[in-house]
Amino acid sequence: MAVPCLVITLSDSATYENDPVGSAVRRLLEEGGHPVLGYHVMPEDPMRLKALMIGALGDPGIHCILLTGRTDYSTREGTIEVVETFLEKRVDGFGELFRYLSYQEQGSLAMLSRAVAGTNRGRVLIALPGTVPAVELALSKLLLPELDRLVEQARR
Repeated sequence: MAVPCLVITLSDSATYENDPVGSAVRRLLEEGGHPVLGYHVMPEDPMRLKALMIGALGDPGIHCILLTGRTDYSTREGTIEVVETFLEKRVDGFGELFRYLSYQEQGSLAMLSRAVAGTNRGRVLIALPGTVPAVELALSKLLLPELDRLVEQARR
């Protein structure tokens, strides 16, 4: 089943013309048969992100919102804090497996990732670190093989 997606890059330096992380996410989703219906690049601004998320969750055509950006423990409020306010149910296994796989490649640095997935109103929300290797790992090993099942369960 094709899963219509929205991709959001949260970065103070990326632009639509220069966003290797968002480009990688979009490419992998489309190669996996999942259309990208929207794409946004924006600074890490919690209020703007909340407004965008509210709009996206009101769009019946979007079944998955995938965000990239800060998922570490920086003092600045970022992606994870905003995404967590929208989660009705968490997909705990995603974060656990992502950190396990990251540990195999990055070592103990993987414990600093707070990558998270969950559901809201029948949609899947996923927040990933803002690096190309991280999104390639998450999409190829975890998300693309199960994205249709995630959405199917979220919609029940």
